Amino acid sequence: MRRVRAGNRWTLIRAVGIWERSLAFAALGFLTLVPLLIVVSAANPASGRGFAQWLGDGLGVSAAAQGDIEHLFARPDRAWHATTAFGLAVLAVFGVSFATVVQSGYERIWSLPPDHWWARWRHVVWLAALTGLLLLSANSPVWRDSPARGAVTTVAGTLFFWWSQRMLLGGRVAWGDLLPGAVATMVGLTGLRWFSRLVFSPLIASGTVAYGAFGTVLVIQSWLVGVGVVVFGGALAGPLLHDDLARVARALRRHA
Repeated sequence: MRRVRAGNRWTLIRAVGIWERSLAFAALGFLTLVPLLIVVSAANPASGRGFAQWLGDGLGVSAAAQGDIEHLFARPDRAWHATTAFGLAVLAVFGVSFATVVQSGYERIWSLPPDHWWARWRHVVWLAALTGLLLLSANSPVWRDSPARGAVTTVAGTLFFWWSQRMLLGGRVAWGDLLPGAVATMVGLTGLRWFSRLVFSPLIASGTVAYGAFGTVLVIQSWLVGVGVVVFGGALAGPLLHDDLARVARALRRHA
């Protein structure tokens, strides 16, 4: 039974293609979220370097590495004046593509067929909610200065990933089945933050010396790949736990 169950799990993990989807997640995330958050945060002069602060906090870097990140995104006020209608249109296209990658990953995890084309409005709503959550976490004193910062971040992140699966899957999976994936995703992101503090923080310092600003970009891109692995890998906890519970229920019925 253990061998059969392990084989089924490995088959599901291979079928999802976490690594390939994580690479697409990182590429489109860098093309979408980074410019979008910079432009939106630059529209509010009070936000200042909110995006750089959030990025450094997400990476869990040291003060020196935080300075390198802020130097990379220096003068964000210029982004708002340099933004054109064509640039915003390109961001919108990449943003919808980014949401499509996340949705297709969730659908493959739950073995669901692709949603209808007219359901693209879900991508827009999800991207707007993600942008708002990231900006709020970057600029809100509740996240930065509250002693309960860790608890607030964990609860808000779990609720967001729980809602994200329900939203992008079009309500085709029950809320209760989606909760384990949301919890596992937040646990993975917490572990990734500690890993980033130990590995990516010194890499930013050494990469900046060796390659300049491009070294910092490489580390950020690698971190986004890790985020993609956690997002899709964490969501796998939902169907895996669902299958285990279904097996237990069938075994209990047979025993009865």
